[in-house]
Order: sequence, then structure tokens, then C-alpha cells
Amino acid sequence: MAATAHVSAQVTDAMIANDAKTTDSVLSNGLGTQLQRHSPLTNINARNINRLVPAWSMSFGGEKQRGQQSQPLIHKGKMFVTGSYSRIFALDAKTGKKLWKYEHRLPEGIMPCCDVINRGAALYDNLVIFGTLDAQLVALDQETGRVVWRERIDDYSAGYSYTAAPLIAEGLLMTGVSGGEFGVIGRVEARDPKTGKMVWVRPVVEGHMGYKDGKENGITGTTNASWPGEMWKTGGAATWMGGSYDPKTGLAYFGTGNPGPWNSHLRKGDNLYSSSTVAIDPKTGQIVWHYQGTPNDGWDFDGTNEFVTFDMDGKRLGAKADRNGFFYVLDAANGKLENAFPFVTKTTWATGIDLKTGRPNFVPENRPGDPSGEGGDGNKGKAVFAAPAFLGGKNQMPMAFSPKTGLFYVPANEWGMEIWNEPITYKKGAAYLGAGFTIKPLYDDYIGSLRAINPKTGKIEWEVKNEAPLWGGVLSVGDLVFWGTPEGYLKAADAKTGKIVWQFQTGSGIVAPPVTWMQDGEQYISVVSGWGGAVPLWGGEVAKKVNFLEQGGSVWTFKLLK
Repeated sequence: MAATAHVSAQVTDAMIANDAKTTDSVLSNGLGTQLQRHSPLTNINARNINRLVPAWSMSFGGEKQRGQQSQPLIHKGKMFVTGSYSRIFALDAKTGKKLWKYEHRLPEGIMPCCDVINRGAALYDNLVIFGTLDAQLVALDQETGRVVWRERIDDYSAGYSYTAAPLIAEGLLMTGVSGGEFGVIGRVEARDPKTGKMVWVRPVVEGHMGYKDGKENGITGTTNASWPGEMWKTGGAATWMGGSYDPKTGLAYFGTGNPGPWNSHLRKGDNLYSSSTVAIDPKTGQIVWHYQGTPNDGWDFDGTNEFVTFDMDGKRLGAKADRNGFFYVLDAANGKLENAFPFVTKTTWATGIDLKTGRPNFVPENRPGDPSGEGGDGNKGKAVFAAPAFLGGKNQMPMAFSPKTGLFYVPANEWGMEIWNEPITYKKGAAYLGAGFTIKPLYDDYIGSLRAINPKTGKIEWEVKNEAPLWGGVLSVGDLVFWGTPEGYLKAADAKTGKIVWQFQTGSGIVAPPVTWMQDGEQYISVVSGWGGAVPLWGGEVAKKVNFLEQGGSVWTFKLLK
């Protein structure tokens, strides 16, 4: 009998493919590999939410706080949640009792750009798999926390790290890399999740060779087509947010980061496939299509934000709220641009997106100046004030989509930056920026805003403004939307009107996305609390605005009071 119980508890490909529809578990990042972050559950609703109270809270403990960005996973009554400094915990999902924990031994000299965070794990078979700040993948037994396999992604001393929740689809474990500020090469890797053995590698910078089953699998793009000289060899484009997968198209979608260095005058051309969405066939490891949001990115806008697939007007589409301030709707099968519009109040770098060509209408004078060109003195180029700031109209905090309302719920921020370029040359393990900057709020009364966006019309149907920048994700559940704020509140609003119907103070800033599930006839909501991430580290004048916020590290879980 024990053997049968163990087999029935295993996570299968079919279970992961069905994750968006099943309500008694959360098996993947995004509540389904499409990343809609929507649950059809309605046990908790606007009529009874005044009875939503804490069921339990669990502290990550230790002296290790900093940013907590993990999305919990739920399987067979267990919660698997990662913490800062490459830790993972298994808890009883009903009581919060700790079952086991694993603390990865981190070496001196790791170089994560944007805090010691982790965004979550993946489940497959009897394993829970997560990535570490020294660029490794670790697979543990779900029951015991024993390490089953461990694989190195790359050299942490060259600037590589790993923070995203891995993606599992088509029987493959798909991961990206972090380290775009260090001249790394962005890529997507697929492994056998049971063993960690590499199946294929697809670089996302043109000129680099892909591999499948240990053999060459074709160069990405055409060498030097959109990069000058040798710049592609340290081209960045880190795939640091991980990916999504859509069973209807059979494609995996990964966003790519900024080209290296930030100083765009050193790398004239579009710099493919940086600041893009790339669609990859998991069976072949080949890029099927790409869409580049910011060609020759000179503002560190990246293109890593998640690509969420959904149905509209009989088509399978994908949406992305880019750091550059524009919301894009693409055909998920072929990458054709269907719609693009700003979702923030100010985009100084482009006047709009040409729907015919798919390219931005650049404002040339809003590109930071060349240090060796007009207005530069050799050491510093002409400074410009650009909006959004490089932390983006939306950053890592995931948006949600409700098939019930047809709206996307986007945690947006309103800020700008003074930015200028400086000379730079590549040195292994050193920051590869060639730019300086100061981030400033655009408005006195708010920076963050949760916006309900209609992907068809581009209209913001409602918004809830927030004094501090929003940095946690969104959950759509039934007729409600849940999200957290740096001020510590988990909030719920009516998904149609934006009317706030509930809030709870968790004691530290929330920079992580909530989840929900059913267990023994009760619906639970859970979120990780713990202030940190990029804003206090990179936020300039904005960082001063939020320096009163306290760090933390805990999981809060809620249910209805009987």
C-alpha cells in the first residue's frame, strides 16, 4: 500500500498541463504554465470576505531576511516555498507546521544584481526543484528534503546567478539565467527534470551556437546582423524571469533582458534577441519567432516580463506589460503584433508603437548621449530625463488575467530617471553598465498603481493607486483580485469595479504573488511577506521614500472564519 500511495503523490506531465483548471493544488509558477494566475474558486467572495482571517503564519527565521519574492506551491497537503539566500521549506499547508528545510551553502562572492531573492520552485514526479544564487539547480525529495541531484548552470564568479521559478512542460525542466549586468550570455536550457541531464541549450544572443543532446543545433540568428564587431560575445539578454508554456501552441515563451552594456552607442544595431519575447519549440530547442519591444535598448528596459497566453476573439494570443511602458498583444502562434498601447502615463523614449512594422516610434533626443559625441566630454554623455525609469512600468511582479472579466490586472509604477552614458569595457565578473542614473517619482501622491487593463481597447477600466511602488504580483480568483503592497497590506478588490473589499497588515512589505487552493472543503489564500528586492537597492530618490519599511520573512495563510 505504501508504494501505491507514493506513486499517486507523484506530479505528472498531465497534472502540470491541467494546473490552471485544478483547484486542490498549485503545481506551477503562475497557477498554470500559461501564467494567467487565475483560479475559478468562489468560496471566498465579496459577500463573505469580511470573515477572511489568518489561519497561520510561519517565519523563515534566522538572521537572513531581505527580499522575499517566492510564490508557494501546494501538493497533497504540503506547501513548498523558497526564501531569501537560496533556502526552501516544506510546510503542512493546513497548519503551517515545518516539515523540513534546505539551506543551500552559498560561496563568498556571489553577485546577484537585485537582492538575494528567489521567486519559487517547480514540482515534478517526487521532486521539488529550485535554483540558487550561485547559479545551480537543486532537486530535493518532496517527502524528506534530501538532495536527489544538483547541477551547475554556470560560473557565479562571471556574474551568473539564478532567481526564477523553473518552468516544467512537455516533460522538460526549462530555465534561464540571471546576470545581465555582468555581460553574461542569455540562454534557455532544457533538462530532464528527474536527473538534471541537459537536453538542449538555446542562446538568445545572435552568433552563439545552440546544442541538443550534446551536438551542435544551429547558431542563434545571424552573426553580426544586428551587433557590431565582437559586442555579441558579451551581449547580455539574460532570461532572468523564466518562461511560460502554452499547450495550445506547443511553444515556450521566454523574455530576454537588456543588451550589454547599457551604453547603446557602443553597440549600434537592434542587438537581437535582447529586450524581446522569444518563442521556442521545446521539442527542437529552436526559436520559432521573436518580437523585440525595445531595439537597441538604451534605457535598461529589458524584455524579460512574462508572456501570458489567453483567448480573445477566437484567437490564441499572448500579452506582455513591458518595462518600457507599453502593453503588447501578440498572436501566440506566430508573434504577429495585434495591439500595443501605453499602460503608464509617461513614455518619453517613444511616441508609440507602429502596428504595421511592430517597431517603436523613437524620440531620438530622449536617448542618453554618447560620451564621445555631441554634448559629451569623453567621460560622460549628455544626460536625459526618461520615463519610465529602468525599473519599469512593470518589473518582476507578475500580472494576472481573468477569463471572467477579460481584463489584465497589472501592478504598474510611475517613475522616471535621469540617465547618462559613460565609457566602459568588459571585464569578467565586473559590472558592465557604462551608464549612471537617478530614479525619481513622477507624482507626489503615488508611484504604484494596480490597473485593470482591457487588452482589446487599451483602456484602463479602473486603478487603485499606491504611495510606494508596487513590487508584488497579482492573483485573480473568482470575482476578486488580490495583491500586496510594500506598506505590508494584502488587499482584495472587486475584479469588475476595483472597489477594495478587504485588507490585512502582514508586518513587512509584500513583494511576492499570492496563491489560492481548496483543501478539506475550505479555500485558502497564501502570500509571502518580506520587504526587499531592487527598489531599496537601485531606487535613487524613490529608495529614500521607502527606507522606513522594515524587512521580514514569513508566509501568511488565510481562510474564512467558520
